[in-house]
Amino acid sequence: MKRLANYSQYFLRSPQLIKVLIGHSTLKKSDTVYDIGAGSGVIASVLAERVQSVVAIEFEPRIAQTLRQNMRDFDNVTVVEGDFLEMDMPKKPFKIFANIPFHLSSPIVRKITESPNPPTATYLIVQKQFANKLLPTSDRFTGQLGMLIGPQFAVRVRKTLNRKDFWPHPNVDTVLLEILLRPDALIDPAKMPAYRRFIVDCFSDPKVFKKMPIAATGLKADVRPSQMKLPNWIKLFNAQNIYK
Repeated sequence: MKRLANYSQYFLRSPQLIKVLIGHSTLKKSDTVYDIGAGSGVIASVLAERVQSVVAIEFEPRIAQTLRQNMRDFDNVTVVEGDFLEMDMPKKPFKIFANIPFHLSSPIVRKITESPNPPTATYLIVQKQFANKLLPTSDRFTGQLGMLIGPQFAVRVRKTLNRKDFWPHPNVDTVLLEILLRPDALIDPAKMPAYRRFIVDCFSDPKVFKKMPIAATGLKADVRPSQMKLPNWIKLFNAQNIYK
């Protein structure tokens, strides 16, 4: 999960702001929370005061060493050096609260949401543009990833951040994104592999999409995949008979 030299992670400057952001989450004292791309440990140190245990993950060896030094006074913080994208996900219940490298947002979200044991709640600081594409009924264009995860996860923006909250200052708008595991999935979990193939094929191949019974969604025949909201995709999946 290496950071790109010209598109690196932007770190939050204020522990007080992190406390505010945690206040917009469902984190509880009994939780185990993973901090992905923990850096020097600003988020992990605040989490340590709010939850039962923290797993702080850092890829870069030099920064990981600093992280260990900074976390040495916190008995409930475990520092893990390595690539989150290559790690096995925990088998016990957990949550995630992290300021991730922006250029890795998609693969991180896919790993989290496609895990056999996903976190019950995930909070990620991401680009606003990326977050908007994940929203199930966005007024803007929807994205493939958002429609892939929508049946199993409820997604919303919890708070908008200021560019000056970070160092260095990013040149994009950022938000705190919430991804909650639905207690009742909108599609039978056994059908999710078929649903994922359906979504990927419809977004990537116009011919596949045009073969689908679009009328079942109540939308016009010339609708584009990016104009479809999550309820439309679920209706279309249930109406088609190719992906089972």
